[in-house]
Amino acid sequence: MAEHKQEIDYVAVTAEDIMEERRGMYDGFMKSIPWAAGATVGILVLIYLIWG
Repeated sequence: MAEHKQEIDYVAVTAEDIMEERRGMYDGFMKSIPWAAGATVGILVLIYLIWG
């Protein structure tokens, strides 16, 4: 087998880059919380109405 040379370019990661990525994930998570709570309440009400 032929030898394969691999090059990796390293880029400096700053705290601003990390915080921006985490802030985006946090915002997405916080937007999903009301939907998840609403879906849970809806399912529980439906279960109560059907089998209550």
